[in-house]
Amino acid sequence: MGISIIKGELIQCHTDAIVHVVNHSLLSGGADSALYQAAGPELYRACTTLGICMTGEAKITAGYRLPAKYVIHTHAPVWLGGNHNEPALMKACYQNCLTLADNNGCSSIAFPPISTGSYRCPAKKAAEIALEVIEEFLKTSRCVKNVYIVSSEEAVCKAFSDYMEPLRS
Repeated sequence: MGISIIKGELIQCHTDAIVHVVNHSLLSGGADSALYQAAGPELYRACTTLGICMTGEAKITAGYRLPAKYVIHTHAPVWLGGNHNEPALMKACYQNCLTLADNNGCSSIAFPPISTGSYRCPAKKAAEIALEVIEEFLKTSRCVKNVYIVSSEEAVCKAFSDYMEPLRS
């Protein structure tokens, strides 16, 4: 029960929900991306019916052929130095994803480290934002009990693990 940091691939997670970072159209990467390949064409078709997703918002679909029952799609901000509302938007991404998971009876959810990588948020800052939101959410969650941060990048996993150490004390 709680938060775990995992080095691995999100699309292989056997959780109730996984989180997919998308653009406004929810179709980032297109039908050929690894997520859509693994989930099957049904996921892509479902995303085409959801309209746009504003930064910080989240929408949910079935997981189709993925091990996860649901995919929660969120539009994350690009990090522009932290002075353009990025921290608040990142918090909204986590909060809205967790709320959708809770409202859909999910006991477990796996997140990528939102806004890191090509979105340019430093991993240490991303860890601070994510873990504070998740810790607070778990205190009152009806269903969500296990949250995983999943990344294939060792440095990102380390940044999240390092930030979590004081939280566990």
